[in-house]
Amino acid sequence: MGLFDALNTAASALTAQRFRMDVIASNLANANTTRTDKGEAYRREMVVFESRPSDKPTGVPTHGVRVSGVIEDESPFRLVYDPEHPDANGEGYVSYPNVNPVTEMTDMISATRSYEANVTVIQSLKNAAQKA
Repeated sequence: MGLFDALNTAASALTAQRFRMDVIASNLANANTTRTDKGEAYRREMVVFESRPSDKPTGVPTHGVRVSGVIEDESPFRLVYDPEHPDANGEGYVSYPNVNPVTEMTDMISATRSYEANVTVIQSLKNAAQKA
């Protein structure tokens, strides 16, 4: 793997982790959204990564990562008894999003650490190139 391949690999990880942080921030922002355009509570979204195929047709292994999609968490909504709420069902329960702030913050820390690690890789590659 050459210098530019390593830079591209780390840069792809930066892009992917930044997107993951954006999705996590959206989950946190919608943690109390009881009605969306779909007519139900907000569903937690999760980012799915995949390896990025190589641009080289020479059979060189793939380098890097990319976002292959965003999926919704199908776990059940959190039910809270609040018969006065405008979104309460016939029994008085309101469906709140399946977003757990502790889980989201843990995921945010993980994404941040991964982002920082890739910044360190890029800085190390830059230092190595300057010394060469």
